[in-house]
Amino acid sequence: MNQRILQIHEKDNVLVALADLPAGSSLTFKGETFYLTEEIPAKHKFFMQDLDAGAAVTMYGVLVGRTQVPVTRGSRMRTENTKHAAEPYAYRDAVYNWQAPDTTAWQQRTFDGYHRADGRVGTANYWLFIPTVFCENRNLDVIKEALHNELGYSVNEQYKRYTQSLAQAYREGRALPDASVQFAAAEPANRLFQNIDGIKFLNHSGGCGGTRQDADTLSKLLAAYADHPNVAGVTLLSLGCQHLQVADFQRDLAARNPAFGKPLLIFEQQRTQSEAQLIADAIRQTFEGLIAANRTGRQPAPLSKLSVGVKCGGSDGFSGISANPAVGHCADLLVGLGAQVLLAEFPELCGVEQELIDRTPERRVAEKFIRLMTEYDEMAHRVGSGFFMNPSPGNIRDGLITDAMKSAGAAKKGGSAPVADVLDYTEPAIRPGLNLVCTPGNDVEATTGKAAAGATLILFTTGLGTPTGNPVCPTIKIATNSALASRMSDIIDIDTGPVIRGEKSLAEMGADILEYCIEVASGRSLPKAVQLNQDDFIPWKRGVSL
Repeated sequence: MNQRILQIHEKDNVLVALADLPAGSSLTFKGETFYLTEEIPAKHKFFMQDLDAGAAVTMYGVLVGRTQVPVTRGSRMRTENTKHAAEPYAYRDAVYNWQAPDTTAWQQRTFDGYHRADGRVGTANYWLFIPTVFCENRNLDVIKEALHNELGYSVNEQYKRYTQSLAQAYREGRALPDASVQFAAAEPANRLFQNIDGIKFLNHSGGCGGTRQDADTLSKLLAAYADHPNVAGVTLLSLGCQHLQVADFQRDLAARNPAFGKPLLIFEQQRTQSEAQLIADAIRQTFEGLIAANRTGRQPAPLSKLSVGVKCGGSDGFSGISANPAVGHCADLLVGLGAQVLLAEFPELCGVEQELIDRTPERRVAEKFIRLMTEYDEMAHRVGSGFFMNPSPGNIRDGLITDAMKSAGAAKKGGSAPVADVLDYTEPAIRPGLNLVCTPGNDVEATTGKAAAGATLILFTTGLGTPTGNPVCPTIKIATNSALASRMSDIIDIDTGPVIRGEKSLAEMGADILEYCIEVASGRSLPKAVQLNQDDFIPWKRGVSL
């Protein structure tokens, strides 16, 4: 790899700056000399030739935009001169021949997971608290404070001590102590239940007051979380009069898993003597459930039992060059080993639809993908938006100028395997291989949806840095560049910067990511998001969310 510029695909008519390139620089690429008419910051692109207004701009070998004004060779691609464009797509009965990567080194490998009665294997063992309605959020907060502090799951003790020191200094009339101290996550060694990896709480703002469709979707989502292989048992709190009734949740849970046999503790406040009694009963019965769940330990399982979601957020111009394709190689290894890989974020598949359709051997599955993508985009246009409005200011600032450009790089994290299935929101993944999951691009809505589909690990790439995690699915943060990995080392687990510097190949980095997945799935390594209890949960109401 040229250490200063890169052409991602031979058909591309723009080059990527891998380092800051000053105005007036002279660069040679494939025997051609390019003179830069302006500064090209790292991660941004410059044109390889003069182009008229309306000309196609190609990256990753696909159309990602069209010029809005004439542009000159060596000038920088900007939102002012390039707008989103993508090719139309349709089913065309293509033949896709995939060569799986060599998985010999992992064929006999296992991870130590929690075996469930239905044959699935969890990478963690959580007890889950679920409110059917937002009215119960306060009760969940009270219970969380009581259980987390006493059972060893709190990560906030250090901040409480720091606040105490501030209060003490104020009382005594002293200068306030410096806040530059390094805070570290609580060590799991203090836990009372060593085989319970956490007690998680799905606070949300739904369950009543919205549409009945919202309540129905939320019910299916909560049922999916209760049925998740990383969940050992569930405590459910209900008010009683809300749209989402306990019976609705039980119906959806039975439909998802007729053989559901985990402990399910149900408390309804309007049938209880008092709020205090409700909370006390929930704590006591949950404690008894934790004692029983703690008897289950980790046991070896083949890697085919893994279900790995792949996600990018806070993306930058390096995402589609380093972290995403490295994760994509890991994804191909997992598919070759018989595991599941879940690729979501449908607004960030805009422009690569045809490639994914051509990789889908089953026509019914391909047409389901076309329908979901079309309906989603049409819904966005009805409210004056569209997938073209997806890139955030941070994305644009760091080189992702159009949604098709962002999508072409984002899709790389799904690898190159055939598409085995397409899932609507809250549908469970049942087939091994690459599954496409309909979710928004929004980081938390997407990770929430991946866990609902059954992901037991999430690989989350970022170029700008984002603290997103998930309550029941350990989330591994992968930086696209070493500057980010160093600056935000408290939230980053893996640095793919060596790919940009030419020190590691994508295959080598993908193998490293798989090795880390095995360590996390076995409980031997804790991702930063898990250490920090970054338990983000946002249900998607099936509205326009990009």
